[in-house]
Amino acid sequence: MEVSETNVSTPVAEPPTLTGQVAIVTGGAGGLGRVIARELGRAGATVVVADVADQAAKTVADDLVAAGIAATPRAVDVTDPDSVAAMVEGAARLGSGVQILVNTAGFPMDRPLVTMDDDAWHRVLSVCLYGTFACCRAVAPLMIEQRYGRIINLASRAYLGNPGQANYSAAKAGVIGLTKALAKELGRHEITVNAVAPGIVATETVAAHPKFEAIAQRARSENSVRRLGEPEDVAHAVAYFASPASSFVTGDVLHVSGGRFG
Repeated sequence: MEVSETNVSTPVAEPPTLTGQVAIVTGGAGGLGRVIARELGRAGATVVVADVADQAAKTVADDLVAAGIAATPRAVDVTDPDSVAAMVEGAARLGSGVQILVNTAGFPMDRPLVTMDDDAWHRVLSVCLYGTFACCRAVAPLMIEQRYGRIINLASRAYLGNPGQANYSAAKAGVIGLTKALAKELGRHEITVNAVAPGIVATETVAAHPKFEAIAQRARSENSVRRLGEPEDVAHAVAYFASPASSFVTGDVLHVSGGRFG
């Protein structure tokens, strides 16, 4: 069958879906955070690049502004409730409240159980789990008042359990439990709470891991999609949960892992 030119549709650029909204991205200076911030900014949101590394946050925000995205940096320690409250208060002044919160702040400290000290346990749980809780708690009153909100928490495929990651796996499993609890609690206020669970994603931090090549090779062999994830893969998932299109999806966990679950 011959296809005439009149049968071929020309792609039409989608209009921004988040115009007028304020989005906080914690860990916004990190490899995932900055790509997520860019994705939300491209969709029209004013992005708060929040990170404990204030100069790195400023650099990311400046780069986004140079690309035509409305962005501002904000120093925040997610383990300090006063710092979190100040960050949320500053973000709310940028527009009419805060519509989107993306919790990406977190890091692993991998060690075998028998050599994992209390510091490694508490630091990972404090940032990954308590930090997520503290930020959710801080934005919830604003979202309840405006009867709208999107909270997206970064979990990890590690919540299923990884050797040498007792602290990180426990923290990310906790993030998923927190996500599901808040989804049930906040849904009646038109607030959705979802989680994204990436597999191995090729960020600078992951690439710097001393066992990166072995980890990458294992991921490629066990993934259904035989490659590593890219930060953009995660950012697209976050953007979906942040968008109006996901208004009837809450308490869910979207695996961005190339089909690797166990």
